[in-house]
Amino acid sequence: MSNLLLDNTAMMDWKKLLTPKRLGKTEAENPQFDRTPFLRDYDRLVFSSPFRRLKDKTQVFSLSTNDYIRTRLIHSLEVSCVGRSLGRIVGEKIIDTHKLNDYGFSASDFGDIVSAACLAHDIGNPPFGHSGEDAIRTGFESWYNTVNHVEEELLSKSQKADFDSFEGNAQGFRILTKLEMPPTKGGMQLTCPTLAAFTKYPRESLLSESTLNGYSGRSVKKYGFFQAEKDLFAEVAETVGLIRRHDNAAWWSRHPLAFLVEAADDICYSIVDVEDAHRMGYISFEKTKYLLNKIADIDINKHDESDVEKVKRLRAKAIHNLIGQATDIFFAHEQEILSGEFDEDLLSRSRYGNDLEEILKVTRSSVFQHRNVVNIQIAGYEVLGKLFSEFVNAILHDSKKAKLIYHMLPKEYHPNSDEDTYNKILRVTDYISGMTDSYATSLFQQFSGISLG
Repeated sequence: MSNLLLDNTAMMDWKKLLTPKRLGKTEAENPQFDRTPFLRDYDRLVFSSPFRRLKDKTQVFSLSTNDYIRTRLIHSLEVSCVGRSLGRIVGEKIIDTHKLNDYGFSASDFGDIVSAACLAHDIGNPPFGHSGEDAIRTGFESWYNTVNHVEEELLSKSQKADFDSFEGNAQGFRILTKLEMPPTKGGMQLTCPTLAAFTKYPRESLLSESTLNGYSGRSVKKYGFFQAEKDLFAEVAETVGLIRRHDNAAWWSRHPLAFLVEAADDICYSIVDVEDAHRMGYISFEKTKYLLNKIADIDINKHDESDVEKVKRLRAKAIHNLIGQATDIFFAHEQEILSGEFDEDLLSRSRYGNDLEEILKVTRSSVFQHRNVVNIQIAGYEVLGKLFSEFVNAILHDSKKAKLIYHMLPKEYHPNSDEDTYNKILRVTDYISGMTDSYATSLFQQFSGISLG
């Protein structure tokens, strides 16, 4: 990578990267040898309300009546399984190379950290998939441009950037560290390694061109925390020993295991989107077989089975082969990863890179641009845009309609009297991003007079 802003002598240390310290807790955790701290992270996530709500959030196909098609919940579980395999395979070698068993660490710790981070990776995503994020951005822009003509500057540049480029990743970090299990400091009080591995984009939303200085690594493509949680992430980064990329900006190198979290997600959505698209009738069996077998590389006619079963077998073998590629690439670049110099997605270095690009191209044209999928995305803009503007006006203004809508906002999202505009708007995005697809649709219909139920 060019224009690195790192101290070339700095190296992250695995012992610190794996510390079991929890965010928000000062005292040491009582050891439970049957449940490690990282395994307890996983359990806390499974039993959390935001995780359960993923069952009714879009992965690709919104509000699908086909019960085979993956929701965000199923996707997160699958990513977690792949992440656990990636973590354990890497852990076995790292433990041996760095003699980490002398310090009480095991390969399963790596698997548990990656698995927990993967389980949470979509926990902050709003309804209607990635178009939901864009709908909130668009809703904020429309609202802000309207009010800013008649009112003073409402937000600082950094605060405004949080909403201009609203990120499910940052919302996820906010859920994990503040919104869930309040008023406990640190929210769910997950371990710092799990939170660091979860944060694929360890930077704030606003980084100037002079700060970036031409840097174009993978970890700056999005951002990972809002201004409201900047200090919390700084504590996580300091605890696990991430390398700071700039003295005057909240911007760090990735935790090494974040590369495995990203790879697990990339592996799953690349392969299973093809499988789901085939089950929905958007991609033919012959095309599906062609795409998946370029990676699976098996004799598809060896067994007498249905097309559906053949696709399942191709999917399983393709995922297996990509796991092997990701771990090999991680090992080959471990020292560059620990120094912060390596900042690419692992699979971009894979021998299957071109095949994955072809899969992405086909799914984009056959699935993401399909009329049925686009219709839902358009609806997402209408639904979330209206809900955002209605609720923001309700908490910031005093009209008769605003007062009525304010009563529709659950009490836990009511702002305190001493909160500034930024935190009041965050209350709204907390509420909206936490909605399921069906709840958001139902509420929109009520506000629009379509339904009075």
